[in-house]
Amino acid sequence: MGDPGPMAHRAPRSAAGLHDTCRMRIRLTFNGMREKTPTLVCLSLGIGIGAGLGAYGFRWLIGFVQDAFWHHGASLLAWPAVSTVLIPAAGGALVGPLVYFLARETKGHGVPEVMLAVAQEQGRMRFRVVFVKALASALCIGTGGSAGREGPIVQIGSALGSGLGQLTKVPVEILRTLVAAGAAGGISATFNAPIAGVFFSLEVILRDFSSRAFSLVVLASVTATVISRALLGQNPAFFVPPYELRSPWELIFYTALGLLAALVARAFTWSLYRFEDVFDAWQFPEYLKPVAGGLCVGALSLAFPQVLGVGYETLEVALRGHLAPVLMGGLLVAKIAATSLTLGSGGSGGVFAPSLFMGAMLGGGLGSFFHALFPAVTAPSGAYALVGMAAVFAGAAQTPITSVLILFEMTGDYRIILPLMTAVGISSLVSHFLGRETIYTIKLRRRGIDILAPPRPDPLAQIRVADVMVRQVVTLRAALPLPAILEHLRQHPFSSFPVTDGNNALVGILGYSELREVLTSERPEGALSARDLMRSPPPVSYPDETLTEVMEKFRLTGAGRLPVVSREQPTILLGVISHSDLLTAYQRAAVDRHLGG
Repeated sequence: MGDPGPMAHRAPRSAAGLHDTCRMRIRLTFNGMREKTPTLVCLSLGIGIGAGLGAYGFRWLIGFVQDAFWHHGASLLAWPAVSTVLIPAAGGALVGPLVYFLARETKGHGVPEVMLAVAQEQGRMRFRVVFVKALASALCIGTGGSAGREGPIVQIGSALGSGLGQLTKVPVEILRTLVAAGAAGGISATFNAPIAGVFFSLEVILRDFSSRAFSLVVLASVTATVISRALLGQNPAFFVPPYELRSPWELIFYTALGLLAALVARAFTWSLYRFEDVFDAWQFPEYLKPVAGGLCVGALSLAFPQVLGVGYETLEVALRGHLAPVLMGGLLVAKIAATSLTLGSGGSGGVFAPSLFMGAMLGGGLGSFFHALFPAVTAPSGAYALVGMAAVFAGAAQTPITSVLILFEMTGDYRIILPLMTAVGISSLVSHFLGRETIYTIKLRRRGIDILAPPRPDPLAQIRVADVMVRQVVTLRAALPLPAILEHLRQHPFSSFPVTDGNNALVGILGYSELREVLTSERPEGALSARDLMRSPPPVSYPDETLTEVMEKFRLTGAGRLPVVSREQPTILLGVISHSDLLTAYQRAAVDRHLGG
């Protein structure tokens, strides 16, 4: 009986593929997760620097495209109305082939692809996404496509994190965290919101709030924000007048805003994917469909030019309360249509900025109505526009924490926090009641991927060391000379041996790693014993530990086998447990679960 032996119970042939998956997962965990903290810190800092520079470069590229098309290109046409229609179509003509032929995962708003990479692709993304997404989204947004900057920069930062992780060959779990770190850095640098960037990444992308994930994501977020502030300044994303809660009764109106924001968010989500279905069903070359979307957006902009591009200028006017309620109502509907046409036809850009725009129009229009009826107890319409921004995004993405934090950081004003939390909470609850899918997850759900399904319990966490450990142990005496030790290695194919003293008490562990230096040196062999070479005190395991805990010990120590001892008497050797024992236990548990349905 020993750790390199075959499985005691063979699995059926139908589970052979599952066996290979289980074996690969265990070996990746054992052999890969040995990254040192300084390495991870350097990677996180590098990702933050790259995300910060990427966000700056991406904004510059959008500005360059805008200048090239709307200033220089529009001057070539005699009729402004014609250029307004044709320029978005020209952008679609460039974006379509770029996405179709170089990186199809850059189509649309990008965040679902990052979520998919983390959930099912072991954090692996193609590095070319960094360049294709930046160029395609800059062309789309710069020529007037109704989309935001956050989706592209999330995908760009995540691809950068994945590329660095793959280059340094980090383990899978670390690679996923680096992808999330890149996403956090992108959000933080784009909106000057480091806290919100962290929580967006953990809440939406990684869905993991462990201390290690939090630390690496925070480092990338802070670094990216420092780079962004150094290049773009420390100003908040929006300058808004000081708003505050006028009366406790006003929370009733903010509750109504939260309810309507959820409905608008669901309507936007439905419209976006309905237009996507229409364009997918259209028998037309895929790479030319963005041209049609651009033409429609251009035509719509003849009536509502504010829907072109990101729309932050119009949004700020609404935050100051300088837009007519009727116009805000029209812009709300027009922005939903323009964004659905842009992204549904195959354009490239995010949905966060359009959600903010819709929320500002909804809140501003509703706030004007409330303020006209109850001027003594309600704030101006700009306050409702500000809260509506977060509420609509919270309803679309169902991310209340991120929504509250990002609006707080983007405006730098804490006085509106109570109405903000009220509306965001109501919007998230109502949206979840209407459907658990978000604007991000529904895209994956339509591909048959349920990313919101609860994870299956780890079978290793249900098994104790006492159930799988080997009790008949081959040991080495502490006084055993080196030649005899080498003979033991030839006779027994184990990676290491417990070392005991004259009273059979465990005093150390001796394996290939401890012998490697001696075997390659010219030291006299006869003068060395097991006591001279062993690792002391030895890393040990206990019978009541779970195999998950033991797997972490293997990762931390780099050992191939661990002695099992009593907690009450730690020198009494009860058995050993090895990589192979854990692999066998995992395979059995996984096959049982597979056969049991």
